Amino acid sequence: MLVSISAVLLLGLLIWFLLRIRYLRWADALLCGTFGFLLARTVAAPFLQALLDGVNGFLGQLRF
Repeated sequence: MLVSISAVLLLGLLIWFLLRIRYLRWADALLCGTFGFLLARTVAAPFLQALLDGVNGFLGQLRF
């Protein structure tokens, strides 16, 4: 839950920034789609949440 709230806030800020500078491309459209799935909690949301949890687990194991 904490990861999805953080992801929603981060993606929301990215989308706001991209709209502010009027610069929207392919990758930005994917960010907007991800943001929508996290907010809506549709049927596809569990798959996306599992993907984000996997990425979170991977990033959590990285040591710098």
